[in-house]
Amino acid sequence: MTDFELIQEILSGNLTLFRQLLERHQAQVFRTCIGFVHHKEDADDLTQEVFIQAYQSLASFKGDSEFSTWLYRIAVNRALNYTRERQKKSIFDRLDSFFTGEKAVQSFSDGATEENPEQQLIHNEEREMIAKALEKLPEKQRVAIVLSKYDDMSQREIANVLNTTEGAVEALLQRAKTTLRKELLHLYRRHKHQ
Repeated sequence: MTDFELIQEILSGNLTLFRQLLERHQAQVFRTCIGFVHHKEDADDLTQEVFIQAYQSLASFKGDSEFSTWLYRIAVNRALNYTRERQKKSIFDRLDSFFTGEKAVQSFSDGATEENPEQQLIHNEEREMIAKALEKLPEKQRVAIVLSKYDDMSQREIANVLNTTEGAVEALLQRAKTTLRKELLHLYRRHKHQ
């Protein structure tokens, strides 16, 4: 069954078929979410929220685009909202820690038990730098680079998700790569001098 046929069956009352849609698209939605939040637990939660929203909004899917494109739009919007909220919370956490003298502790462990502690530390530091660099990107550039690198989407697919042209996506990706290189170099130099 195609996605569209599944959706028609679900909307006709066969709600158990939604699980098939979820299984088809869960990995891609998770990759999109992890590209924005960088933590498995947060990405799992966001993925679940995306599918809840998709389920609740399924009747509004008109089939003008692929179901996957519609689902990516939901995922991108949820992830952007999450990161905006987290940034606001982070500012307040930093203020709290400034006044209480405590340091916020973040875990970047992804269960990599094969690495020795030194390799794991280096890996975590690299992930933290990439996450910080991604967060500095303007929103559209961040969306384009996440969909390109984490989801391995073509420029045409990204253009569909963003409702723009392939040329605009190419320009976004070029600017994002340039900005990321500069930001990562800056973060790396700062990190070496600590």
